[in-house]
Amino acid sequence: MQLTCCGGLDLNYTAHLDDALQRLHDEGRYRTFIDIERRRGAYPHATWRRPDGTERPVTVWCGNDYLGMGQHPAVLAAMHEAIDATGAGSGGTRNISGTTIYHKALEAELADLHRKDAALLFTSAYIANDATLSTLPRLFPGLIIYSDALNHASMIEGVRRNGGAKRIFRHNDLDHLRELLAADDPAAPKLIAFESVYSMDGDFGPIEGICDLADEFGALTYMDEVHAVGMYGPRGAGVAERDGLMHRVDIINGTLAKAYGVMGGYIAADEKMCDAIRSYAPGFIFTTSLPPAIAAGAAASVRHLKTDQDRRDRHQTQAKILKTRLRGLGLPFIDHGTHIVPVIVGNPVHTKLLSDMLLDQHGIYVQPINFPTVPRGTERLRFTPSPVHGPDEMDRLVLALDDLWSQCALNRAELSA
Repeated sequence: MQLTCCGGLDLNYTAHLDDALQRLHDEGRYRTFIDIERRRGAYPHATWRRPDGTERPVTVWCGNDYLGMGQHPAVLAAMHEAIDATGAGSGGTRNISGTTIYHKALEAELADLHRKDAALLFTSAYIANDATLSTLPRLFPGLIIYSDALNHASMIEGVRRNGGAKRIFRHNDLDHLRELLAADDPAAPKLIAFESVYSMDGDFGPIEGICDLADEFGALTYMDEVHAVGMYGPRGAGVAERDGLMHRVDIINGTLAKAYGVMGGYIAADEKMCDAIRSYAPGFIFTTSLPPAIAAGAAASVRHLKTDQDRRDRHQTQAKILKTRLRGLGLPFIDHGTHIVPVIVGNPVHTKLLSDMLLDQHGIYVQPINFPTVPRGTERLRFTPSPVHGPDEMDRLVLALDDLWSQCALNRAELSA
């Protein structure tokens, strides 16, 4: 792929692509897709389609379908009913023929879930974060956004693209956040962007402390609950609901692709905020809306999990069991009390090797997590136990990790939370 420009300059685009990809290979960070086929009703069991055309049964231990709702009969029935009634796609953007009764019903469920006036549906939580955070400075001229250093890439991108002022505070450091707030013009509009559960280390954000600072300095609050909705709180609205703090958070971002097992993202806020984002955000205005069947399935999942506390309890129990067993083996994992179990390897090549060995030798699928998702030197295997991972799956995972840790002569020492 070589292009000769009108000025006579030869540009070898292929060489640049080769260099970029080779750097990833050299650093052990090149990512390989694993082709898996989920089997209805059998999750977390799936079929791995190998590159050589053969197949092998595997157990998925890194999925974001945290509660197995992607297989729930109520969700599947709602999707079948909607696709039979309406067909496949939505047919347009929300402004042009793409708003259906299914989209409106889902937004009503989400607004009720978070006890907000309204909710606004996006095609993903990434788009919801990016579109909302990049639009807010247009609504509040001079807005300063204070963003936690470990926020999601989608939040970082939204803050970066908005063209306004931004401040990055050290992760979960309320003192540093206070310093930054105090140093700025008291009359300037402000917004604090943070998360309730940080997915790579599995730690909680200090919601109450951030809300206290927001009240003191007259700031809005924007909280990402994507790794918490469905799983925390008496109705699954997230950590803010669990802690009785939902009313203090101005904008809540959530996903329908993790605990709810389907697809899509959203914000929940007061009616005027949602109306303004709907009216100004290009990421909402110019995107084809979710298929009605997806919206119907997501609404059924949200509705169901508002009352299924047993599933949430079993999820937390499975996470505690896995941590207890890893602790007994002395494996280096991080425990902040959430459902996420990161086992630290600390080297990208070794992390990829362990992932490959688990898949090839034990039929266990867990994807390596490397830079830039996590800092260099903290490469890890990130396990997400669920209510549908039974005792047999747990036994096989723990025995496999014990075997490979010994086989590869890796350190055994639990990391402090």
